Amino acid sequence: MIKQISIVIVLSACLITNVRASVYTRAVVESCSGCSLNRLADVKKFIFEDVPEYGNVEFKHITGAKPELVLYDNDDEVERLALSKLTRDECNELLQSKGFKREKTPRDEI
Repeated sequence: MIKQISIVIVLSACLITNVRASVYTRAVVESCSGCSLNRLADVKKFIFEDVPEYGNVEFKHITGAKPELVLYDNDDEVERLALSKLTRDECNELLQSKGFKREKTPRDEI
């Protein structure tokens, strides 16, 4: 009986930890502002046109960096995802799937 209770407590703690790990307080898109980004038209449009429309999401210029989405829980980096192979729509879907919402209406919906 005690063994079963211990297993339930451990499993509950794991579930709570997994739920907590999926909550992000902010995101940063890191990339160069030209270089390889010029060859990634969709990602470039996402960074310069869509990212400013999201709350708690910012762009950070890093010379020579490939585009990545960095997710944080307060000041702790939780996850880092490459954006290079994604379309503009996929970048937006990824950001929204992580819990971020657009604060402004996208231009094509006006």
